[in-house]
Amino acid sequence: MKKITIIGGCGVIGRLLTKALSAEYSVTIIDLTSCVEGVILADAANEQNVYEAIPRDTDVILHLLNMDMTHDVMDHEEFAKMTDIFWRSTYYMFRSAARHGIRKVIFASSNHVTDRYEEDGRSLLGRQITTDDVPATKNVYGILKFASEQLGRLFHDQSGMSVINLRIGTVVTDEMKALHKKQRTKRTLLSHEDLTGMIKAAVESDIPFGTYYAVSENEEKPWSTEKTKLELGYEPDVNTTEILEENDRA
Repeated sequence: MKKITIIGGCGVIGRLLTKALSAEYSVTIIDLTSCVEGVILADAANEQNVYEAIPRDTDVILHLLNMDMTHDVMDHEEFAKMTDIFWRSTYYMFRSAARHGIRKVIFASSNHVTDRYEEDGRSLLGRQITTDDVPATKNVYGILKFASEQLGRLFHDQSGMSVINLRIGTVVTDEMKALHKKQRTKRTLLSHEDLTGMIKAAVESDIPFGTYYAVSENEEKPWSTEKTKLELGYEPDVNTTEILEENDRA
């Protein structure tokens, strides 16, 4: 049984994945706070903390750190916190993985790396946005996520570890509530089922390095999943239109 260590496992995505993956994998959570029994408490922005917290027999690290943000570029305090969570912690995670000899990291990147090409969940390019498009973001968050993707590339090049960046769409606890509340979510949702499927595909793949959009097969989705299907071998199985139609019939 492969051993997965989730850094930031007490967030929305972490909790969903811990529940979904535990039947097939041995899952360990590292977080600042405890959300379930067995969480290893550590500050991911402290290198020694995270290095000591990561189990030596980890097969795959899944990096999921997140925080609440206003996206105000003038907010110095928020910038400092974002730098810790979305940049410093990423470097410490990759460096710790290399020191331990861990062979794979799955990095939770974000669709915000290219959000300047998108408005209300619709691509402004006249086609779906791909990972070949030059990154263009509206906020510091997207800048730091792209920088972290490139950091993963460096660690892959210099240590040989496999690094898979997933530019994740909209993941929420209550999908039906979110679909009725926001029009954008109808196009950008990454369902719980597809989230789990893509993570499993990334865990099991032999891809040495790659960056992929992670979104369900929604009508008018702004990002292309062709590379996800071709290289990771996972075909998203959920369509938000069908989810809403099934709910209306229920």
